[in-house]
This record gives sequence, structure tokens and C-alpha cells, in this order.
Amino acid sequence: MNDKQKRPVRVLVAKVGLDGHDRGAKVIATSLRDAGMEVIYTGLRQTPEMVVNAALQEDVDAIGISILSGAHMTVFPRIMSLMKEKGLTDILVTGGGIIPAEDMAVLNEMGVGKLFAPGANTGDVSDYIYKWVEENRR
Repeated sequence: MNDKQKRPVRVLVAKVGLDGHDRGAKVIATSLRDAGMEVIYTGLRQTPEMVVNAALQEDVDAIGISILSGAHMTVFPRIMSLMKEKGLTDILVTGGGIIPAEDMAVLNEMGVGKLFAPGANTGDVSDYIYKWVEENRR
């Protein structure tokens, strides 16, 4: 087992755009930390560029975007595009918030991982991230 496999799972939790409601993001960040992950919470009003740069600097395994503003069809594709530009193909992009099921399906087709609706079980979120990292970490 190499050092990368031994280190804890690292997750960046971010709020993108003008959405000022971060209670859900803080709940998820705390639950992931309680599940044994290292969590970096970027705070409010991040741009996609800020999120991707922080993910690169922090060497994260996953990015979790919390979005309630309705901008998910702009934010997620921009993050995916920036990650591709920077060669970050081994980082899970997941998230949650107010995202209609049909938009979730479109985002999943673009390469975004599972998206969680409000009220999702936090254990399901951490289980999903752990499983993804186990299967995809290089």
C-alpha cells in the first residue's frame, strides 16, 4: 500500500455563487469530518475558478458543491470544464441542494457524480464518497 492509499479521504466542500445559505454545507462538512474524512470548507460566494484552484492546491479526492440558487446548470458544467482544462480527471465532483431530478440526470451524463437532495442521509453521502475514492484513487 502506497502513501496515497493510506492517507485520509480529502473533500473540499464549497458554496458557489451568490447563494448565502450554508447550513446544509456545514452539516455535510461536519458529518464527513465525523466519518473520518479531512474536510476543507471554502465558505460562501466562491467562483468555480476558486473551487477548482483550491481543489488542486489541497490535493482533494472529492469536491462537494452545495447549491440552492438554481444555478446548478451553470456552476457544475463550468467546474467540470475547468477541471478538464487542469487535468483533474481523478477527483469526484458531487454535491446537493435544490436540483430537479431531470437536471441531476443531465449533470450525471456530463460526468458529475451522484447528487443529493435536501434531507439526504449524511451516512449515504459519506458512504458514496468512500466507495468512489476506493474505486478511483490513483
